[in-house]
Amino acid sequence: MPNGYPRATKDVQFLVGDEAFERGPGGFVTLTRGVPIQVNGVAIDLLPLQVGEEHLAAALEAPMGSMIDAPQLVYLKLNSPRQKDRVDVIELIKAGIDLDACRSYLTRHAPALAAMFEDSVVKAAAEE
Repeated sequence: MPNGYPRATKDVQFLVGDEAFERGPGGFVTLTRGVPIQVNGVAIDLLPLQVGEEHLAAALEAPMGSMIDAPQLVYLKLNSPRQKDRVDVIELIKAGIDLDACRSYLTRHAPALAAMFEDSVVKAAAEE
């Protein structure tokens, strides 16, 4: 709970680099042998870096199993298509993440998500 918001979940997300995948002919992509998709019954979602996400490279350089910092986590949650990830952002804000650090990160690396973050800040304040 390093970012201050516990949430029961049925899976774990791991940010992974290109070494987790093998690329074949015709754009066919598979997992590299030995990359787990489940550990002790817990599903693992692998989040590969996409084009334009080089700003997440520092998170990949952290020791395996490290928790991601709040600004990068907020970026990943806002960039997700899942509604529960938007709710997570609101709960992280209510838990007291550094709003200025998140704003600065999004402004620098994902300005298109900045308005969505500000909307989450307003929703979090309304729920307090």
